[in-house]
Amino acid sequence: MTKIMAQNQPHFLLITFPAQGHINPAFQFAKRLLMLGVKVTFATTVSAHRKMTKAGRVPNSFNFALFSDGFDDGFDLKLHDITFFMGQIRTRGAQSLKQTIVSNTENGTPITCLVYTLLLPWAGEVARDLHVPSALLWIQPASVFRVYYYYFHGYDKLIGDDCNEPSWSIQVPGLPLLKSRDLPSFCLPTNTYDFILPLFKEQLDMLDSVDKPNILFNSFDALEEEALKEINDKINMIAVGPLIPSAFLDAKDSSDESFGGDMFEKSKEYVEWMNTKPKGSIVYISFGSIIMLSNKQKKAMAQGLLACGRPFLWVIRDEDSHTKGDKPEEEEKEEKEDSNCLEQLEQLGLIVPWCSQLEVLSHPSLGCFVTHCGWNSTLESIVCGVPVVAFPQWTDQSTNSKLIEDVWGTGMRVSANEDGIVESEEITRCIEVVMGGNEKGAEMRKNGMKWKDLATYAMKESGSSYMNLKKFVELVNVSSTQDKNRDHE
Repeated sequence: MTKIMAQNQPHFLLITFPAQGHINPAFQFAKRLLMLGVKVTFATTVSAHRKMTKAGRVPNSFNFALFSDGFDDGFDLKLHDITFFMGQIRTRGAQSLKQTIVSNTENGTPITCLVYTLLLPWAGEVARDLHVPSALLWIQPASVFRVYYYYFHGYDKLIGDDCNEPSWSIQVPGLPLLKSRDLPSFCLPTNTYDFILPLFKEQLDMLDSVDKPNILFNSFDALEEEALKEINDKINMIAVGPLIPSAFLDAKDSSDESFGGDMFEKSKEYVEWMNTKPKGSIVYISFGSIIMLSNKQKKAMAQGLLACGRPFLWVIRDEDSHTKGDKPEEEEKEEKEDSNCLEQLEQLGLIVPWCSQLEVLSHPSLGCFVTHCGWNSTLESIVCGVPVVAFPQWTDQSTNSKLIEDVWGTGMRVSANEDGIVESEEITRCIEVVMGGNEKGAEMRKNGMKWKDLATYAMKESGSSYMNLKKFVELVNVSSTQDKNRDHE
């Protein structure tokens, strides 16, 4: 990347929510700023920094401003109170941000811009109060942002208890016609995560209080052309993605290949196994770092894979595996009955607790990706040109699945039964369509390669995302310089 030449080096302060899905794109965004010659200070919690250090992902090229959220060993939703945690990160994070901004001003390295990820609306308030330019780094697609924007600007009244009726649909400006199954789960009457919607509303209210706020999207212009258009001339939407390691896009930083660190070095066996399989033959199954499938769903997945008879690589985290302990007798009996199924699975495929997802997705033996459709995973499948079986669970994943199937044409979405379980026959059917030699599968693979090429080009020096980010940094820097000159007059 060509570095920005400026009299005063721009200095960005970046703060991220301490969850892997936030840390990863924020980290890649910071590295992109570095390539442009921007000074970066990365603010995050002690627990998040420990994860990055353990994975060997802490470069010497940018500074860290760490703060404790009271959960330095990490937050566990099963053990800790989410409301208390969100209050702690708000109070401690805001205090740390203020101190960092003030101390940098006093040291002669003032903050040019504060960039913050989702679930941290108070960060924007800190920037506004201290008269520092800011931007929200939206780590979901622009299409999902549009849903939330209009939801909090009157469209929530259109989503009632009848939204699950087959005939129900909603038209959001800039998006295709959406059914209830296509909306983010937090927007539905069935949402049980009470703390989320108020946070999103606070975020939108914060943006409404700023004159034409900037929102940076982990997306690219060609992928979401309509969704990235300005909203009512009030919201400036800037695509700067895909924010994934450089080695899988423009190779400007070939050392930035994986997120695994020591674990990656210990897990090469799955790569060796993949090397023995024919091109395009493997089914890869992974549901990210948060989602845990129910026993019923895992059993259906296993039966579906066996029925396919194709080699597979299935990521089942250690904490998601069956363990002995205080279990009901019936469950213990079920596990014994399933032992035969497990033996058959081990003959056909490989089950691992972790893998370098981008390395797997870019491997020539991979045929399709069975995914929960988190946005990071979705973008990674696009960058690697891999067709998917869309298996959404919650939050933005339903909308991402809609885009995958009906807009980008790179995959097929499963349908669940009345109990919310995707049955084995449905899993087998979708994998066979995506992997098979039929016309539909061929079209998905063709579309996948088209979007792969467009994603790669977007991050090149002449590409849209590169130019968008470069222009944004230059504009912020010019504005900051003008403000300094006025202060000296």
